[in-house]
Amino acid sequence: MDFDDTPDEAAFRARVRALLEEHAAELVHLDAGEEAADAGEQEQALRRTQRVLADAGLVGVSWAREHGGQSGTLAQQAIVNQELARARVPTLINHIGLGMCGPTVVAHGTPEQHERYLARLLRAEDVWCQLFSEPGSGSDLAALRTTAVRHGDEWVVNGQKVWTTLAHVADHGILLTRTDADRPKHAGLTMFIVDMHAPGVTVRPLKQLGGQSDFNEVFFDDVHVPDSDRLGEPGEGWRVALTTLLNERVAVGGGGNDLGLSVESLAALAAERVPQLSAERQVLARQALGRAAVAALANRYTGYRRYTAISKGGLPGPEASAGKLAGTTAAKLVADAGVRLLGDDAVYGRGPDGDDGRWQRNQAWLPGIAIAGGTNEVLRNIIGERVLGLPPEPREDKTAPFDGVRR
Repeated sequence: MDFDDTPDEAAFRARVRALLEEHAAELVHLDAGEEAADAGEQEQALRRTQRVLADAGLVGVSWAREHGGQSGTLAQQAIVNQELARARVPTLINHIGLGMCGPTVVAHGTPEQHERYLARLLRAEDVWCQLFSEPGSGSDLAALRTTAVRHGDEWVVNGQKVWTTLAHVADHGILLTRTDADRPKHAGLTMFIVDMHAPGVTVRPLKQLGGQSDFNEVFFDDVHVPDSDRLGEPGEGWRVALTTLLNERVAVGGGGNDLGLSVESLAALAAERVPQLSAERQVLARQALGRAAVAALANRYTGYRRYTAISKGGLPGPEASAGKLAGTTAAKLVADAGVRLLGDDAVYGRGPDGDDGRWQRNQAWLPGIAIAGGTNEVLRNIIGERVLGLPPEPREDKTAPFDGVRR
């Protein structure tokens, strides 16, 4: 494919850049200096940033107009992402909603659900989370135990989820539950939209390696969910969840996007730091930089090919697993090389030259992202079985009733 902008894309890029300059004072920027006084103020600032961008037509660019988007191309969405990174605008607060929950509601929701939820999602009036993993069923998602029991026009949910990104600020979530334990584990699931402020929902943030609390554990104690908030038919939750998972793997590195810090940021740091090293250490640094740059650029350009295929009508497939696996691997190489270039300064939150600790934070953040959307081991199984055609291991738990499987 041609990596240069077409005349139309160049004009679109210029318009995006002009819009970002026009609204710069209303947006949060990564290098804006002092952070908000507290987490609540920071959350409101990030919601405002997404709202301003949405009103300017820069959120959900590739979404259909009937769903609140711009009916643009994935190439245009990639241009917006590049220009947001160039302007140092942080990741949109509703990235889980935009990349995973929203596409699932679009694909499986009713017209009423589209009207009720999508416009507010795009403007971050409602932030969304994805309630999938559980303490005993992370990699084996279909073995989940959170139950939903129907009572008339409502379902009563009980159970626990964990590693739920943004649950502590979310207004809604997509929730995968077990509604029939007499069927095989993949066949007895049902997906719902859940109000995160409903009685019986308890969210507890989890402290991460980098000191932040992006992940959470969530408890459901007799939470009432109306049947009108069901996504898909009862028992068809796995089919609905696959839409979420495939989009998640594209969003988390599978689309060729940089996770955290770009290879260009690494090159800028290297230009400053490598000349300060001894000759022997310069050789080692260049080797690490070369490995990171090759991996990051290969992932980026392979992601562009994947976006090209999707923009021509294709759907995210099992090959997205390879992209996600490569994306997190490349990001880790970039972060590790950056921290090594910092040397002794890496032990401080802020270096003597004004470094703000972003390399250390990114390195500490990436192990969790490597788990999100499927661990490396799960992704390799998917690639082996569904891309390479290798035979799967025999597993009785796929065909036996869930209640009869030893756990």
